[in-house]
Amino acid sequence: MLVLVLNSGSSSLKAAVLEASSGRRRAAGRVERIGEPEPQLRLDGSDNQPVSAADHGAALAALLPLLLARLDGAPIEAVGHRVVHGGERFSQPTRIDDEVLHAIQALVPLAPLHNPPALAGIRAALEALPAIPHVAVFDTAFHASLPPAAHAYALPADLAQRHGLRRYGFHGTSHAWVARKAAHHLQSRLHELRIITCHLGNGCSAAAVEYGRSVDTTMGMTPLEGLVMGTRCGDLDPGLLLALMRREGLDIDQADKLLNERSGLAGLAGVGKDMRDIEAGAAEGDERCRLALQVFDHRLRRHIGGLAAVMGGVDAIVFTGGIGENSALARSRCCQRLDFLGARLDEDRNRDAALSAAQPVAIVSAEHSRVRLLVVATDEAQAIARQTTRLVRDSDKVQGELRIPIAISARHVHLTQPAVEALFGAGHQLTIHKPLRQPGQYAARETVTVLGPKRSLERVRVMGPCRGRCQVEISRTDEFYLGLDAPIRGSGDLDGTPGVVLVGPAGRLALDEGLICARRHIHMAPEHARQLGVQHKDVVDVAVDSQGRDLVFGDVLVRVKEGMVLDMHLDTDEGNAAEISTGAQAALVPTAAFATILKRHTGFDKD
Repeated sequence: MLVLVLNSGSSSLKAAVLEASSGRRRAAGRVERIGEPEPQLRLDGSDNQPVSAADHGAALAALLPLLLARLDGAPIEAVGHRVVHGGERFSQPTRIDDEVLHAIQALVPLAPLHNPPALAGIRAALEALPAIPHVAVFDTAFHASLPPAAHAYALPADLAQRHGLRRYGFHGTSHAWVARKAAHHLQSRLHELRIITCHLGNGCSAAAVEYGRSVDTTMGMTPLEGLVMGTRCGDLDPGLLLALMRREGLDIDQADKLLNERSGLAGLAGVGKDMRDIEAGAAEGDERCRLALQVFDHRLRRHIGGLAAVMGGVDAIVFTGGIGENSALARSRCCQRLDFLGARLDEDRNRDAALSAAQPVAIVSAEHSRVRLLVVATDEAQAIARQTTRLVRDSDKVQGELRIPIAISARHVHLTQPAVEALFGAGHQLTIHKPLRQPGQYAARETVTVLGPKRSLERVRVMGPCRGRCQVEISRTDEFYLGLDAPIRGSGDLDGTPGVVLVGPAGRLALDEGLICARRHIHMAPEHARQLGVQHKDVVDVAVDSQGRDLVFGDVLVRVKEGMVLDMHLDTDEGNAAEISTGAQAALVPTAAFATILKRHTGFDKD
């Protein structure tokens, strides 16, 4: 399947035609200086040529026939469009229709520099290729999993809700791509790793990818927040901007131009935004260039440390983007002082790292480094092509007839046998109160008290049989009640989690770790997995039918094991939100199932 991928900038249009399954580029080109004097068109492997391109429609009209001529008559079957801002509405690739166009238009105030050219490119492509499907892939979608603590601004709640003021994050397609590639290269499953991905180019951002989910990132409501970038300032005291506007008499547009186009590396160094020029200037003794590098490195290290703290540790740090892939000096300077994380750079490997189509990943960490350091080539065009394929080609391969019963999991405790005896007395054995749906599992008669810094939860049910590690599962409401910060984890994933004190009739037990908010999940047997087109540890979206509110729950972990009974587990907070009553059922949302099917057909995302 051939997919045309379009990336529209304010005065540019980049295009590539790819084979979605293999990633092979059949044709690529760009038009620059659209709407300006002397627009230029260039196909890969050829020189620039003048072209008439007053707008994006004219640019595509000039570029498309040249791309088609390189396809030997093979048809383009779909078009994938990069859209920077999807707001809260779009968390998945979405087929474009009039309603979607209006929704993207409504998001222009959140991305005034990025969404208008994307709309121009979409409209031009719809006019040029009206008979084939068009799909919007959003930069913000990967970060839709940010928890409230990471995406909320400390602003009045009514104001934030009215204007959509929250942190969205960007570069999501790149962050997701390189995280998967890194996991595959490390021969690990993505859902077993904590990865910090650093996309460093003219735009820069870092993300905390915890077990396959983005849980924090450096960019915010707009791509201006976070790291120092080519011409963008990154983090800035808002009071500084207010003072500057008053003292310099700047209006809104002038302030916007200052922060987005005249700041960052260009503003610091005074020799432009290209990292190569800044590194050369620093080597020759230019103090402004040296300061630019120091500020860039300092900000990046500070955010890496913060993202590691958010995840409770890190297994790998990935560098990508124009700077991340090509500047050994930037990587070396960034990794200085990261020894406290267990991240140790091998300078020889770092200098020798050279990526190619055949070798898109290079390890640059020392052999004894606990944290693996990698350089990974990003490929947003291929990622967009593959996501487009999910919606277009594979939609008829998921039937979705199998309904999934829903179970609400109240707070509970799993104990080891030594813990049972510490709490209930020597030789004590758990006794069955009520069997559970999953074979061999039961709610025990025994209960404990869970002590937190603020309050305690009494009569918390113990679940049997005994396990190899103690685990306490609570809801978000319980977490705040106790005064603890419990991470969202899958059952058994306890490394780096906080501890808690349990009290039983025979004694107290202080756990060093084991407190979690359980990640929503589905239990199923292999036959159910085959019917639904999923595998163990896939992550899906699930639509919930209830008598109250019909909701779609994202980030649902699939757990496949022989003998499992099909059911979906939500905690009490989630069940209350959907007003779920006895007999409620769920079904996989098709777009989530398409992603798993694509992995079977293409081999992509081998984690």
